[in-house]
Amino acid sequence: MGGMSGERISGGSGAGPKGRGRLRLGVNIDHVATIRNARGENYPDPTRAAEVAMAAGADGITAHLREDRRHISDADIETLAALTRRRGKPLNFEMAVTDEMRAIALRHRPHAACLVPERREEVTTEGGLDVARHHNRVLPLVSELKAAGIRVSLFVEPAAAQVEAAKSVGAQVVELHTGAYCVAVRERRPEAPALLIALREAARLAASLGLEVHAGHGIDYETVGAIAAIPELAELNIGHFLIGEAIFTGLDPAIRRMRALMDAARDEAAA
Repeated sequence: MGGMSGERISGGSGAGPKGRGRLRLGVNIDHVATIRNARGENYPDPTRAAEVAMAAGADGITAHLREDRRHISDADIETLAALTRRRGKPLNFEMAVTDEMRAIALRHRPHAACLVPERREEVTTEGGLDVARHHNRVLPLVSELKAAGIRVSLFVEPAAAQVEAAKSVGAQVVELHTGAYCVAVRERRPEAPALLIALREAARLAASLGLEVHAGHGIDYETVGAIAAIPELAELNIGHFLIGEAIFTGLDPAIRRMRALMDAARDEAAA
């Protein structure tokens, strides 16, 4: 979801057939809107955050329009779609598998749509989309979005069954859910190494099936290195941590540091 210069990407410049090369960074600006909505004001403006992110080195912008509109609004999507198109950067539109979101995606025609699971009672996306279970529901939506020129990504757990199901419904991209690994690292849980191995194996499988491989959820400065070193990955999508870090350092320095850590990890892995 480098070199995303307004063209439809399938790896971006510098990324080889399995995603090797420069790792792209998509910045999710949802939680700028969360802060705005806490007071019902018109600030801070997510569009301004997107401008700052792109200037700081973000290769694209991610935004999740939830059913309950708890952060990003319909007006935000309209503005972000126009901004990213004007700046020649991709908008990654995260969306639930619903008729309402389908209609919105088809109206705005973002560069990419990432299909995610969604429940009203969750604090944030709690896991990957169960594509294997909902194959017949996901397949027609994937087909319709692709026919409209929208690149389709599926946010899935790093499990072979889900990666294979993503391929079978025609998605061009899988985004591997890194949340469990990141929590395990932060909480010093013993299962962290096994979770990283699962991410590596899922990325390898996805690339072997011809899928572009992205990763996201819960990534911070501590966890980004090991994830960025996975050679098949073409893109990371990071949001909540960067918005939180921006409170202390500013958004521009937070993104630049993340970008530098990603690049260093990828360079070290390639050495």
